[in-house]
Amino acid sequence: MAASQAPTGLARRGRRLSDQETEQRMLQAAVRMVGSAGLTVSLDHISLEDVIRAAGVSRSTVYRRWPHKDLFFSDLVKELARTATPTIAAQEVALIREVFAERTDWLDSAALRQGLVAELFRRLSLLDFQTLSGSAEWRTYVALHATFMSLADDELRAQVQGALAESEREHLGRVASAWEQLAGLLGYRLRPELGTTFGDLAALLNATMRGLVIMAQSMPELGQQRAAARPLAVAATADWSLPALGLASIAWAFIEPDPDVEWDESRMAGVRRALASLAEPAAGGSSGL
Repeated sequence: MAASQAPTGLARRGRRLSDQETEQRMLQAAVRMVGSAGLTVSLDHISLEDVIRAAGVSRSTVYRRWPHKDLFFSDLVKELARTATPTIAAQEVALIREVFAERTDWLDSAALRQGLVAELFRRLSLLDFQTLSGSAEWRTYVALHATFMSLADDELRAQVQGALAESEREHLGRVASAWEQLAGLLGYRLRPELGTTFGDLAALLNATMRGLVIMAQSMPELGQQRAAARPLAVAATADWSLPALGLASIAWAFIEPDPDVEWDESRMAGVRRALASLAEPAAGGSSGL
């Protein structure tokens, strides 16, 4: 069956869209177009006429809502900013499932549990780095952060900054919650002497990862380099990427095994059940970086 498309021509004239419906369709169509290629320093690669056709709306309604092209693009920048923070939750959850499926004895001793945590750091960090490096959504995110301060309109600049900040806070909240849940499940806690939160950890991990991804655009060897290492004092040596080594070092500085957790048969059985039933996060969520 052919993919559904926005109504055009006679089909579109069957019911006149309200101004609000037109606005929603136009912004959604433009966001999809930016999402397919990423946002450049300007929006010159986005044609208003192409957006109108993709949205399946009336030109007269569009020009009544936005008499000038610049007015539409101002609203588009704000819409992009509200959902700018990239997430890759589904891929992360799939990898967590894969890591746990590879070995059934990860939980049987303190050393094996530490090895499990190290393996999660190693593979999730590399997944996030590789996925973000090739993501059009990521390019949009970087372009918005790099250019919004140069917007001439003070009010628009403040609105975009506020939307980006809200998007970041929501994303960091989801990441912090995921880290807290996974750490608790594996019997880890924040180091009490630091006086920090999982939100602090999430912010540092995100900032480090994004800095590495930006640097790798001009220095791709950052993502290609591997070191035979065994960080976190694990027994087995493995190939670690620089992003994984950096992020694991930060995370390990924040967390430690919780001495109050008793790893008896009942707990291990409960953890295995929880891991086996690990569900994909809701849309927009993130379990990692």
